Amino acid sequence: MNHAPVCNEPSFVIRAADFEPAYLKLHRSGELERRARLAIAELRGCTICPRNCRADRLAGQSGTCKTGRLARVASYGPHFGEEDCLRGWNGSGTIFFGQCNLRCVFCQNHDISQTNVGPEVAASQLAEIMLELQAEGCHNINFVTPSHVVPQILEALVIAVERGLRLPLVYNTSAYDSPDTLRLLDGVVDIYMPDFKVWDTAQALRYLLAKDYPETARRAIQEMYRQVGDLKFDEHRLAKRGLLVRHLVIPHNVAGTRQIMRWLAESLSPHTYVNVMEQYRPDHKVTTDKFGEINRPITRGEYSEALAAAHDAGLYRLDQRRPLIWLRG
Repeated sequence: MNHAPVCNEPSFVIRAADFEPAYLKLHRSGELERRARLAIAELRGCTICPRNCRADRLAGQSGTCKTGRLARVASYGPHFGEEDCLRGWNGSGTIFFGQCNLRCVFCQNHDISQTNVGPEVAASQLAEIMLELQAEGCHNINFVTPSHVVPQILEALVIAVERGLRLPLVYNTSAYDSPDTLRLLDGVVDIYMPDFKVWDTAQALRYLLAKDYPETARRAIQEMYRQVGDLKFDEHRLAKRGLLVRHLVIPHNVAGTRQIMRWLAESLSPHTYVNVMEQYRPDHKVTTDKFGEINRPITRGEYSEALAAAHDAGLYRLDQRRPLIWLRG
């Protein structure tokens, strides 16, 4: 049973020498700068994410995401905890943005996603962070929890490209994204990496505080797939372009894993690259009596059932972690 990246099939390979980040073409035509201006204007009555709170973020107001005109960067640096095809041997250049437009009760990054940790950064500062990560040898720029700061990312990207940024961009998201906002990223993002958290609306309301999450995530992931297609690697097994879906297995099948796997195979492609994740642990609000049903790690049987659901759906490109010492070529 093959869980490794399919690197020897021509349809899934992009030679490193032939790869160019998607945003360079848009920058040469002036379209990247135009998209950035359009996105920033949307902050005046913000509809950047599905909350549609219409806060005037240009005036410093903040809505559900608790973020105003400037993005907050909680931390950044080479990250070796991502999928092998992203971390490679030098790490994925992660930029963790503060705050989030979801309120997941089990969030393992709640100290970042639900607080004002980290400084606000101007576009020029965010651009410098991208360039610093490139200079450190990172294989990509990995925007973590970016849904509420897409305008700020585009604004900074214009500056970074003019100063020499040439790395693939990873959009690492909960999938609670507006399709209209994602269309601003068409031809900008190389690798979309959405979670698909839960299938059922009642569970979404209870655990994410967003009843519309399942439908929103389906529409968002379909738009991402339309833009970039199936995940492709270079000859060094590094991801270059495409969709990588993450799914966290939760106790008692709260997430609806079987339905999600079937949807990915049937509505997108049986070639969809999926990371079925087993690292759920009780955290944040889950440790209270209110959420006792998921106040435990998953069992080995629950994880095996999740993998079986993926295979039963016809998915075969499942992520598998290798030792960090794996070498280039």
